[in-house]
Amino acid sequence: MSETPTPGTRERLIAAMTDALRRRGLHGVGLTELLAQAGAPKGVLYHHFPGGKAELAVAAIDDVVARMLRGLDALLASNPDPIEATRRWMAGATARLGDSGFESGCPLATVALESTPDDAALREALARACATLRERIAQALESHGEPRARAQGIAALIVATYEGGLLQARVAQSTTPIAQATDTLLSLLAPRPPA
Repeated sequence: MSETPTPGTRERLIAAMTDALRRRGLHGVGLTELLAQAGAPKGVLYHHFPGGKAELAVAAIDDVVARMLRGLDALLASNPDPIEATRRWMAGATARLGDSGFESGCPLATVALESTPDDAALREALARACATLRERIAQALESHGEPRARAQGIAALIVATYEGGLLQARVAQSTTPIAQATDTLLSLLAPRPPA
């Protein structure tokens, strides 16, 4: 039986920042609180992330997107229909939000809403994250026969529904907004039987 390795300081810092971004946003948590949650001294933060809190936030966003893509890829590998895989991916995010008491949303939208033009690296990471998600969904749709331009448009709608639906669900304290948006969008995209 193999044991799961204990996460290192860098990983604990990223996990603490990810949790903060999901629950309170970048500006809603201080360094002291982050370091306490990660069990790390201040000097270690700057050893791993010389740019401080902003660089740590970028690393957390990159980590979140990598995990989102792994989950989406697993669903795409096990579901031949990319629309059904997407439905399950969005249902998983909805369930996680509900399980957290509507406290832990997607950090991408949370951080995007509070970023300013001065947050160039953060905005670049967010733009890269959304583009990567759109591209992965578009590739799946293309491999299922959608023309490239339509696949890209559908992927943009799916990512917008995912982020916007989670945000609406969080503030409404109900999964209804994202469930309605997801069901409506994906039913419009599902292949229709011949007349």
